[in-house]
Amino acid sequence: MNQRRKFTEDFKQEAAAQVIERGYLIKEVANHLGISDKTLYNWVNRFRVPSNERDTQDDLTAENRCLRAELRRMTEERDILKKATAYFARESE
Repeated sequence: MNQRRKFTEDFKQEAAAQVIERGYLIKEVANHLGISDKTLYNWVNRFRVPSNERDTQDDLTAENRCLRAELRRMTEERDILKKATAYFARESE
């Protein structure tokens, strides 16, 4: 079973710095650190952006994640209410 590993921001920054500042290949660094190429590629793209813009992007991403969760919850509530309305409409006939 695949377990999702959590990495610290410092680890991510250092891994990305090996590619950005030191010029190592993404594949080499990823293999050395035991992470996927795609993961490191995402970190490199993230840390190439200046920190103030990155903070704004992170805030927007977090807000988007919260709004999607709220929308999912509200959709479930709506569906439950629709079913309840249909049930009680049949009962009253």
